[in-house]
Amino acid sequence: MIKNVMFLISFCFLLSSCKTETPPPPIDKKAIVDSTITAFQKTLLEQQIDSVFKKYHFNGSIAVFKDSLPLYRKENGYSDFKRKVKIDSNTVFSIGSVSKQFTAVMVLLQMEQGKLNVTDKVSKYLKEFQIKEYENITIHQLLNHTSGLNMMGGKLMFKSGTDFFYSNDGFNALGKIVETVSGKSYDENALELFKKAGMTQSSTGNIFKGSDFASAYLGNASKFEEVPNMPKRLGGKEIGTPAGGILSTIHDLHTWNNALYSGKILKPETLKLFMAKSAERHHAIFGKMGYAYGIMLNIGKPNSYFHSGYVKGSPSLNIYYPETKTSVIILSNIADEEKGKGLVFKPHIEVKKITDHLENTLNQLRSGH
Repeated sequence: MIKNVMFLISFCFLLSSCKTETPPPPIDKKAIVDSTITAFQKTLLEQQIDSVFKKYHFNGSIAVFKDSLPLYRKENGYSDFKRKVKIDSNTVFSIGSVSKQFTAVMVLLQMEQGKLNVTDKVSKYLKEFQIKEYENITIHQLLNHTSGLNMMGGKLMFKSGTDFFYSNDGFNALGKIVETVSGKSYDENALELFKKAGMTQSSTGNIFKGSDFASAYLGNASKFEEVPNMPKRLGGKEIGTPAGGILSTIHDLHTWNNALYSGKILKPETLKLFMAKSAERHHAIFGKMGYAYGIMLNIGKPNSYFHSGYVKGSPSLNIYYPETKTSVIILSNIADEEKGKGLVFKPHIEVKKITDHLENTLNQLRSGH
């Protein structure tokens, strides 16, 4: 299918560059080419992502946007299995660790106001880090998981700054730093950030009051068990709001991607710091990747920023391809944990492979013309 797309789009480029003997009124050749590429993108995505929905009986929502243009969108299944409430465009999902990029941005916004620096030691702001074991950990090391911290109170996994170990407690500490230097709760800071980005349906699990929340389930459509106390449990010690307690929608995450990567949230130099690879992660499901501040990066092509998220029953993935300004967002509210995380994230992995391949194809065409 990709080869066919490349041939047809290449033909379109050639056709658009041909000269005619009697010049017609001016034609916007670039617009013709762009619209042709977009049509093929839509066709390809519809065929291949629809097959993912069918293959895995995927219960959730998947969308692909190129800047503000929707290329693909589909919702399937239920936000409430007991009452048979269908997922729709307003459904609010728990996004798990996709929340970490919001926490990272909150930290950087405080830095822009001169209230902290990422090179500062965490012990400057939090008493629990004022012990010999933790005294040299920096904010930078919490942001990219190189602090060596696993769980608060435990021994470090390695000397800070020498390796990578993914720590939810590290990001919850970052949330506390934001509260300390801003004088406001994490929830208040989150709401301010959502407003700045133009996100109208997002919240934290602590303060959510809407009626469109997708209840989380373990199992499958025929045999399921509801995860109790959602979304309030996201703010508890087991997870923690800064590490994984934000709720959002397809539309709001698309709005967030566009606002963040276009420079509407952070200053250019701060955004560059946010996106800069400063560690490497060997993810059990997605493989080897770069890590920046609460965000993962492809190693190799295509260039992309992404993060997966998982709290019980809610696997998610948010991808942004900067070269084409394309967002790919996958949200769900049921997971068959007995089959293992690898199978839970199989639809997400397949969609990422589809969109990575398509992105590479488009970049090859662009570089060839």
